[in-house]
Amino acid sequence: MNTAHDANDDRTRYEQLIGFLTEEERLGVAAVGDKLVEAAGGRRKLADYKVMVAYGGGKDSTYVVAFVRAVQLRLQLAHGSTFLMRVANMRHAGVVGAVMENIDRVYAALGLLDDERAELLTIDHTEIRRFRVDLPLPEKLVAINRLDVLMNGHRSAGDGRPTFCNSCNLAVADFYGRAAWWRGGVDAIMTGDSRREQALYAAWILRLAKGIGIDVQRKGMTFRDLLAALRGVGDAYFRELFGDDRHEPAEREVAVGDRSVQPTFVSIYDLVSYRVHDHWDLIVDFLGFRFDDLAFSFTESDCANPTLMAHLRGLRVEYVEGRTYAAGITEYLEFAETMMRKKEMPDRLIDLALARYDSPEKIAERRAVASAYAENAFGLNEDALVAMVFSPFTDKGARLPQFIERCHPEWRDEIPALHAALLAEEGSDHAAAWLAEVSGLSITHLRTLYRSSLVDFAAGDTVMARVRAGDPHKSQVHTVDAQSGLPTLELISGR
Repeated sequence: MNTAHDANDDRTRYEQLIGFLTEEERLGVAAVGDKLVEAAGGRRKLADYKVMVAYGGGKDSTYVVAFVRAVQLRLQLAHGSTFLMRVANMRHAGVVGAVMENIDRVYAALGLLDDERAELLTIDHTEIRRFRVDLPLPEKLVAINRLDVLMNGHRSAGDGRPTFCNSCNLAVADFYGRAAWWRGGVDAIMTGDSRREQALYAAWILRLAKGIGIDVQRKGMTFRDLLAALRGVGDAYFRELFGDDRHEPAEREVAVGDRSVQPTFVSIYDLVSYRVHDHWDLIVDFLGFRFDDLAFSFTESDCANPTLMAHLRGLRVEYVEGRTYAAGITEYLEFAETMMRKKEMPDRLIDLALARYDSPEKIAERRAVASAYAENAFGLNEDALVAMVFSPFTDKGARLPQFIERCHPEWRDEIPALHAALLAEEGSDHAAAWLAEVSGLSITHLRTLYRSSLVDFAAGDTVMARVRAGDPHKSQVHTVDAQSGLPTLELISGR
């Protein structure tokens, strides 16, 4: 039971919040509240009803958290009772400290940190803990993320989305399963995605699952069924990535939850505006959200990995194609601006992102920032990143001579020994140790790559190629043909 003082606090905070909303959005808060009262079975049962919000820590999900908090406070003030609000944030190595600081400021502004009506969870793969701004990332999670970046990157020559997002997207599905079914589960999941977006995403998952031979039920598909289909996709994906090493796919299996508990999805998409400039005062001034140098990377405001995507493009153009790092960055900026405009980001944020690279000196500064981030987040130095964009170990080491000639000419005479090490021949321990040192991968994983092929995205005969084919985060950029030196277009992906 709330005290009078609590009620006053609730009213003050609620009025502050709705003061930033339009009349249409205030009506939306009321409509969602009415829908939840009905779903709970009446106002007397509200206190036993649990609503989950997945909070990535970015600008869009920040707005959703604020909206749901407004609904929660409105019901408390109207009925003297309200639902429990579970806010879960997923982390990976690309989530820098500034993201957690944003989350902490948002929680504080919304009065969630010490509110018994809120469960604030941080989910680090299989580890679920109460949110704390300085919660350290588990070393095991960082190791998994690092290995996935390297293995995906070597199979895709460092292309942005496969390298950083494929494994992460499967981890997001796992996160939803773990967050939604933790300690008895939740009744509803509040989302900013439209019903159309949800339907399109589900249809894409089903097509992908069917395309790789997974038997899926199409009619009456529940949230758990969708996660089960994604588990099948993930199993096939990681088998393709890690070969016969059964331990690695098992580490990354998507959690599917309890069939007897099926949360419903409640979309607020039609009730709000997602353009951040429509809510700048709410997000920036009231909630204290800051567009940090690393956390805000191109289309993302909760992940620094797009900074590395641009960096890898620069390294690829410099080392593999023999042009300049700046040329590669220019190509990635062309792509990134296209994506930012497609997402209707405000001009001030687009300008902020692009201005960081608008001179040779700034490009050099950003290169240093990206290099330091790769080292700090993933333990990867420039040697390992350059090896990734060459993909010299796949296809039985077809590009190994080029890689050695361009980057490590002192090993030119040792190429036969390097092949011997990758074939696990005796007497090649010295070469194996150097390969592990320069790539950041164990010799076991390097041998897996040696037996694998560089993914041909045009052929569509691998799970990785099928995933990118259905991914909207790709675009053609103006570049130079490596063979002829003539202008051409290249399809790249990223964020």
